Amino acid sequence: MNSSRTKLIFLGTGTPNPDPKHLGASIIILVDETPYPVDFGAGLVRQAASLTSRYGGSIEVLKIKNLKTAFLTHMHSDHTVGYPDLILTPWVMGRDTPLEVYGPDGIEEMTVNLLEAYRDDIKYRLYGLEPANNKGWRVNAHEIKEGVIYEDEKVKVEAFLVKHGTWPNAYGFRFTTPDKVIVISGDTAPCENIIKYSQGADILVHEVYSQKGFEKKDEFWQKYHVINHTSTHELAKIAKKTIPKLLVLYHVLYWGCRDGDILDEMAQFYDGKVVVSADLQVHE
Repeated sequence: MNSSRTKLIFLGTGTPNPDPKHLGASIIILVDETPYPVDFGAGLVRQAASLTSRYGGSIEVLKIKNLKTAFLTHMHSDHTVGYPDLILTPWVMGRDTPLEVYGPDGIEEMTVNLLEAYRDDIKYRLYGLEPANNKGWRVNAHEIKEGVIYEDEKVKVEAFLVKHGTWPNAYGFRFTTPDKVIVISGDTAPCENIIKYSQGADILVHEVYSQKGFEKKDEFWQKYHVINHTSTHELAKIAKKTIPKLLVLYHVLYWGCRDGDILDEMAQFYDGKVVVSADLQVHE
């Protein structure tokens, strides 16, 4: 039996909390030999490298120089602190084309500012003793709107607005590959676009927080999380309307719970296939 042409790889599954067992939020959609990173949380480059043979892994196409086209759901720091790493380290390791990045309003300004911040490093690598090409450090940043934002022979990527607090431009993505439809929610409270774009998905990757933990929060934090994120009970009801073949829980706010507790909360309202994501987990 042929293996899937598409792999879903979790580099980091964490939240803003500096949990060493869950690195910063970052996913790769791997189609044949082409990786497409989504979000740039802390540690994404080293996590990708760890899956290559050089560091004991088996996914050779994740050589860092192959990270060339990437997507950003929104501008929160836990999704962007790895951005300079994604720009610079693949270049140092041999990427010889500009990085193409697709993200919300603000990604162009952030890119310009980061390149300025690392100006001396870039100049030294270009004109010092190290051999470095003059293309791989460059970035073409594309500010996106709803709709199809990228398409090549491997994948079509659709962006859709989600409800993440007062952010006016937070997005989820729907990836259509030759053999999979994968929807990534980004950070979001329940919204109609998640239901709309998740129809027919093979895999729905959705953020979530523990309902039990939420009930222990004070009124301030309850108000915050209700408009920014999605509870297990809310996500279970979304899953019942969309029926993905696989629901992967991501960016989990545990608040003292464990994976089993989160799955039990989901099972109260949804009996489909659900797993909790983990760093370096791979789905085909």
